[in-house]
Amino acid sequence: MDRKQYENYVNEKLHPLLEKMLIDILQQRPNDPIPFLISWLQKKQSEGGIAAAHAGAKHSQHQDDEEKASSDEDDNEDDYVEDLPTAKEKDESKGKKPTGRASVSAEAFGQFNQKKAFKPKVVPKKPEIVQRITKRLSEAFMFSALDENERKIVIDAMEEKKFGKDEYVIKQGDDGDVLYVVDEGELKCEKVFKKGDPPTFLKVYKPGESFGELSLLYNTPRAATIIAQTNSVLYSLDRDTFNNIVKDAAAKKREKYEEFLKKIEILKEMDPYERNKIADALKTITFKKDSLVVKEGESGDDFYMIEEGTLQALKTLKPGGQPEVVKEYQNGDYFGELALIKNVPRQATIKCTSNVKLATLDRLAFKRLLGPIDQILARNAEAYNKFAQK
Repeated sequence: MDRKQYENYVNEKLHPLLEKMLIDILQQRPNDPIPFLISWLQKKQSEGGIAAAHAGAKHSQHQDDEEKASSDEDDNEDDYVEDLPTAKEKDESKGKKPTGRASVSAEAFGQFNQKKAFKPKVVPKKPEIVQRITKRLSEAFMFSALDENERKIVIDAMEEKKFGKDEYVIKQGDDGDVLYVVDEGELKCEKVFKKGDPPTFLKVYKPGESFGELSLLYNTPRAATIIAQTNSVLYSLDRDTFNNIVKDAAAKKREKYEEFLKKIEILKEMDPYERNKIADALKTITFKKDSLVVKEGESGDDFYMIEEGTLQALKTLKPGGQPEVVKEYQNGDYFGELALIKNVPRQATIKCTSNVKLATLDRLAFKRLLGPIDQILARNAEAYNKFAQK
């Protein structure tokens, strides 16, 4: 079988199946995807195999429009991948021939989507602009996995874009080749969930936040419309740099943390989608030997996981007495999880007994991503009662 035959097989046999499967699993987000996929494949076989899957993929957009809209201000366009038609479907709906742009499953699974040689883009900019971009990237979850060299490549590639009040930055349904990071101003995000309905307000993007990555991640049209509410300054990043630098770094980071997050009691009721969101948001910090990470009695919002090093917990057991070692921590351990639930004083002092690298997440970031954690804990009554009583 030559290359052309392989390509035809992928496009005719695998593409429609994988595309519909990916859309369905993102809609359902099962806790354990394997039984779901087995059941899904068995159902498709009984319905007529590839032909049924192909037909289902074409009609999935119309079915998705029936779903109810969420107007939670914390939602963003990443949460609406299931609402989007592929580029091929978009062209067909307009009576055009399909474009050469790949769709969701082709980019995710296609053997013939191998990366081309990547040549970093460099856009000259003044030192003060570099400083501003550096600050904004440090505030955006999406870029938290970048190392120093990767961050420099991204900063070099970014371009400053200015938009006036009420100007459209992106429009729902358009093709998208860049994402944006907000430097100044506020921008409104809105989405039409059903053809003919008025737009639904989703959220306001503020400095340090980013949007537009969904089109780059999944090769899909824009999922929402973004309008500048004030004069705004944004930094744009092109598709090639995003795919070769940011997406790869995020994937490595997810792989690194996902299995670890499953072991944490307070988070074990999360589904894979939620764990991925948390993995993306974790930030790495370092401490020198003998440093204090938290102090007993102080308020705290941060949760920590140990990547490297050793620590000990010291607690004052008797009034007026000296703190005593009550627990030792090493790689793979975690502490401060109570801070994700409520604002309570730290129960112990945590001291580094070696140089330490920690992954950390604060309560506000957690809530911004997934909402109040008690909603997740409530899925497991035993865990909820245990942590609520602390």
